Amino acid sequence: MTDPLLIERCREFRKHPTEAEALLWKQLRNRQLAGLKFRRQHPLEGFIVDFYCFELRLAIELDGSVHQIPEQAEQDEYRMQSLQDEGITFLRFWNSEIVNNIEKVLSRIHSKAQVLKSTTNNV
Repeated sequence: MTDPLLIERCREFRKHPTEAEALLWKQLRNRQLAGLKFRRQHPLEGFIVDFYCFELRLAIELDGSVHQIPEQAEQDEYRMQSLQDEGITFLRFWNSEIVNNIEKVLSRIHSKAQVLKSTTNNV
């Protein structure tokens, strides 16, 4: 069972998205990208990921300037490694990438999704 405090934090994050999160969510919601269902601010193994696709076990994280602080970068790396150890694939983007070139970001997500679909179907 997921920690109720973690669920509440997810709800709060959904209510107050960053500009980049709102822009990307507008493109991912309602299966707009390759028919994939994404969830936003999703609890996963005791952590929260910005976007998550269950079907592909794909997490997408958006990073702002706070993620350049060494302590935060260390926490991010720990969280990412912990989830990768559980079989989750990660894509990371800077907020500026979303704001300045969302088409390129969507293309990278789509490409990774195609790779993951092909490996999932061959297992």
